[in-house]
Amino acid sequence: MVRPCPNGKAGSFTIPDGVATIGSEAFRSCRSLTNITIPSSLTSIGNQAFVNCDNLTAVHFLGGAPAFGANLFDNDNHTTVYYLPWTTGWGPTVGGRPTLLWVPQVLTGDAGFGVKTNQFGFNLQWVSGVYIMVEACTNLVNPAWAPVQTGPITNGSFYFSDPNWKTNPKQFYRVRWLP
Repeated sequence: MVRPCPNGKAGSFTIPDGVATIGSEAFRSCRSLTNITIPSSLTSIGNQAFVNCDNLTAVHFLGGAPAFGANLFDNDNHTTVYYLPWTTGWGPTVGGRPTLLWVPQVLTGDAGFGVKTNQFGFNLQWVSGVYIMVEACTNLVNPAWAPVQTGPITNGSFYFSDPNWKTNPKQFYRVRWLP
């Protein structure tokens, strides 16, 4: 039996903050679900909670690893579990699916990337509310990283721009999160 996703739409779903448990088979056969974000308040996920979610590619956890039920991702062969750098309890797999560190993503394929009117810039995508710092250096062999811009991720994105890019046209950038 195919059940509709909780939000009734294909795509993404975010479990509200404050939810502590996902029950057994809660998302069973939710074929329109492509990615889900789990709040830091979650402490347990029941058996087969995501079984047969054929199109589920990403599960993003905002907190430490909860208690996991059995057969969590059965038949979900394309799912990857992402966790944040400051969280604990994660191993190389969850429910037979690989885990990866969830880090800021530079969006190189959108209109914000590259040289614009007197500046170089790009969009970052990550967790809302986290403060990040973009640093730059001109030599990766002996790097001397210097802060260029700091700010919060708002609504999942942050636009970085370096108005002084012409001073150092061969500059390298890195993104760090601030505790």
